[in-house]
Amino acid sequence: MTFDWFGGKRKMVIAMAHIGALPGAPLYDADGGVAKLIDAVARDVEQLQAGGVDAIMFGNENDRPYVFAAPPEAIAAMAALITAVKPQLGVPFGVDYLWDPMASVAIGAATGASFVREIFTGVFASDMGLWQPDCAAASRLRQRLGRSDMKLLFNINAEFAHPLDARPIALRARSAAFSSLADAILVSGPITGQPAEQSDLRAVSASIEGVPVFANTGVTVDNVAEVLALADGVIIGTHFKVDGNTWNPVDGTRVQRFMDRVATLR
Repeated sequence: MTFDWFGGKRKMVIAMAHIGALPGAPLYDADGGVAKLIDAVARDVEQLQAGGVDAIMFGNENDRPYVFAAPPEAIAAMAALITAVKPQLGVPFGVDYLWDPMASVAIGAATGASFVREIFTGVFASDMGLWQPDCAAASRLRQRLGRSDMKLLFNINAEFAHPLDARPIALRARSAAFSSLADAILVSGPITGQPAEQSDLRAVSASIEGVPVFANTGVTVDNVAEVLALADGVIIGTHFKVDGNTWNPVDGTRVQRFMDRVATLR
């Protein structure tokens, strides 16, 4: 499947630009401030683009412990950071504020993002407590902000959580596409950096048509051929980091090696 919203390419690679902890989060570096966050993300974006990724997604991965309602200082800082880095972007970009769909849509709309990723549907037992997003509210906010063109990427099996919905994952994927108008379906592993179950990816990919399916976590140069045999694209963060550590800077050599491998699969 090709996507007109990504330049008509096949087997898309969306790379994560992980933001350090934002103001208000326990791990925030108040001495370095937002300027330090901008510098670090700008360096990662430079490495990702030099390696040839198709799109970049900004995420507040280090705002641990995660929250369901983004505080205003974090929303403001993330929007300011993306705005500061945006002039160097030569590829489409997206936004994911963990784990607040409304904040993600608002930041995406304000910064001109092409897409937003979040948990939009389902009910989960999680590290953060009961997880119950409101897809309709986020979708309607996108409409009110005049950004119906901004794609919503639905992560249907949340990291750090377990679904309380007993339906098979393929049925949940079909339901999200049909009733909640998902622009793409994402299949994740149980935690950041761990791969999705191949059986889940296979079941979801076989169950829906006309909506792209992405592997959302744990993709590496070693398993990407197997993953892209089933999925339309991947979202990748940890594997692109120095030593494959989520919290390290992006390693341009790892990005280039991965994209060279993807080129042989397209």
